[in-house]
Amino acid sequence: MTLRTLVTLILSLIIFNNYGQTNPFFPPVSYEEADKRAKVILQQMTLEEKVELLAGDDMLIRGLKRFNIPSVTTADATQGVRLAWDEQGKIKWNVGIEKSTAFPAPILLASTWNTDIAYDYARSIGEECRAGKIRFLLGPGMNIYRISQCGRNFEYFGEDPFLAARIIENYVIGLQSTGTVATLKHFLGNQTEFKRRRSNTVVDERTLHEIYMPAFEAGIDAGAMAVMAAYNQINGEWCGESNYVINKLLRKDLGFKWLVMSDWWSVYNGEKVTRSGLDLEMPWATALKEIKKDVEEGKILKSDIDRMAKSILRTCFAMNLYDDYKSEIKAKINYDNHEQVALKTAREGIVLLKNSQDILPISKNGTSKILVTGKYVDKMARGGGAAFVKGYNNIILLDALKKEFGNRIQYIENPDIDELKKADIVLVSTGTFDEEGSDRPFTLPDKDENLILKIVEANKNTVVIVNSGSGIHMTNWAPKAAAILYCWYPGQTGNIALAEILSGKVNPSGKLPISIEKRFEDTPGYPYLPNGEELTDTTPEHEHPVYNVHYKEGIFVGYRWHDSKKIEPLFPFGFGLSYSAFSYKKLKVTPNSFIADQPVVISVEVKNTGSVAGAEVVQVYVSDVEATVPRPEKELKGFTKVYLKPGESKKIEMKLDKRSFSYWDVDSKGWKAEPGKYNILVGSSSRNIKLHKEVNIK
Repeated sequence: MTLRTLVTLILSLIIFNNYGQTNPFFPPVSYEEADKRAKVILQQMTLEEKVELLAGDDMLIRGLKRFNIPSVTTADATQGVRLAWDEQGKIKWNVGIEKSTAFPAPILLASTWNTDIAYDYARSIGEECRAGKIRFLLGPGMNIYRISQCGRNFEYFGEDPFLAARIIENYVIGLQSTGTVATLKHFLGNQTEFKRRRSNTVVDERTLHEIYMPAFEAGIDAGAMAVMAAYNQINGEWCGESNYVINKLLRKDLGFKWLVMSDWWSVYNGEKVTRSGLDLEMPWATALKEIKKDVEEGKILKSDIDRMAKSILRTCFAMNLYDDYKSEIKAKINYDNHEQVALKTAREGIVLLKNSQDILPISKNGTSKILVTGKYVDKMARGGGAAFVKGYNNIILLDALKKEFGNRIQYIENPDIDELKKADIVLVSTGTFDEEGSDRPFTLPDKDENLILKIVEANKNTVVIVNSGSGIHMTNWAPKAAAILYCWYPGQTGNIALAEILSGKVNPSGKLPISIEKRFEDTPGYPYLPNGEELTDTTPEHEHPVYNVHYKEGIFVGYRWHDSKKIEPLFPFGFGLSYSAFSYKKLKVTPNSFIADQPVVISVEVKNTGSVAGAEVVQVYVSDVEATVPRPEKELKGFTKVYLKPGESKKIEMKLDKRSFSYWDVDSKGWKAEPGKYNILVGSSSRNIKLHKEVNIK
């Protein structure tokens, strides 16, 4: 390991402010040196070798045998290493590991509001990648949550660009500190999985910069070395073929200078691909299959091919991906530690949404009879597609509950009314199976919905456990449930965390990274399907006409939408209960009058007024009181998670900068903070503001 690499690893661990931002990752070989190495090879390559390099080989980025450059292995996805298994139970690809840890879904990671966990989570995944000879992780996925029906929401980090950015920058640094490349995806505007290769996102410039690009910006600023273009079109052009999307938005506006690849089978026109700023077509040459002929006919320039090949080589040289990693590959993976990281993530990311009359926690040493039933009691709850991770040591909910509560647990698959009434407490599991390639209804299937309604009517002490990748319709039964726990897809050890929360061994501290609406019609993206079509439409994707998805709400996504339309969500963004209670006081803003470029320090005192130790997420929102352009009622611009013993108080400080007060000005093509009055709002959710102060930008 070089001195530069060692210093980078050390620096990437240092937290330097309350946003959780860390020092960015720097590759072991500088851009300039990697560029020189790539140039030397490029000058010796034949046209055939260059062309071969520009298209993948299934999950491989091709090598160059003549130059002793090996192929480079990629793997999905964000929540762990997806190992593809054949029908005989053998791993399809030649990787160096036989198992990988199934971490909680990224949306649960976002629910922790804990940037330190994001680093540990990603570093653990990176360690498994390196041991498995995997050089590129095809993640993190980071598209903003716009509609609850999107099948890939569980792979992403919620509805707010600031929260997503803070989690993602730490993810990138943690992953790349192991020498594994982070691939930010899917750039850009990929918020639906319905006929995803046929959707055209119609969206304005300001919305792109304020809502859909900040997470990518944060990942790039953190040092991400690869980006994957999305399946969809942006304003009429396929993302992987769009000069506007890649060269303008990604490379110019966000300053990205490393490798850009296509998503699988997502580009069609070789001429446009070579001019767009894309470097690599995956998984094979389809758009680029006639590239040699196109060069001969003058349709594709040799200079564009050189640019693409050089970018691939430069990125791999910068990360030392062509070097011999045998000593590192032989190193033993600390799977036990990775399981503990997964467990800690689940403990902090499960969200308690309701707890009537403090029915939770359930005394571990009590005598109450607990009836368990529902969907994910005897099988694991997880998402599918490229994000699927099989895991090992998978703990089903029933086993976790029996270990925590012993013989008080009674599992009945189909309980009758009498059995439900006789139970002291009923735990009912429900949820959805989400995956890429399709969206799913906001409402639960009738069978699941009717089961919950039957149970909450029969027993007032019903705890509903939800496993899903995004919000679901709960309006009919939420008022009647005694408690609701939102567990997302909690990974291989997540049911242990759930049992510990139920017993009070763990005090829940998760907060929603999304708003959960009362009905799907309350979401800003409704309606989005083509007229007359249903989610169950069976038309093959390639036969479906391109259809427009109009982002008519602009910057008003999630809680911004609900605030602007005066819509009361069922559960608001940032919301989550605890077994503790917290008070806020002594809000101070220093200075309270300043020029836009001057940093502002927010301080507030938080006290645990409860009887048990717990954690609170202190959230800072900014409101532009005198805006000359439409702006949200409030926008998240700071947060920190604080751990407090009973009766303990802590002073929390956070910094705001010019960007915290700015909007994207389409005239100047930059961020603008207007002079005038702003409100600093501090609270425990977007709808529970405890303190506020007015400040002034001169």
